[in-house]
Amino acid sequence: MKTIKYIVYKEDKYFVSQCLNVEVSSFGESIDEAVFNLKEALELYYEDDPPEESYVHIDEVMIGETVLNG
Repeated sequence: MKTIKYIVYKEDKYFVSQCLNVEVSSFGESIDEAVFNLKEALELYYEDDPPEESYVHIDEVMIGETVLNG
């Protein structure tokens, strides 16, 4: 069993759910749908049980925002 960390953000009219442990993401019209779809995508990703090197263990998550000039 793996503990998965993810973020959800709004992009246009959809919510995007992005896994932080592996390169998998999904989307939906609601937060719940985006998270459900991400879980489904992760189950498919791990169906073939890729090597453990692809999984990054994450203890803490912080979200930040900044503005760049340019």
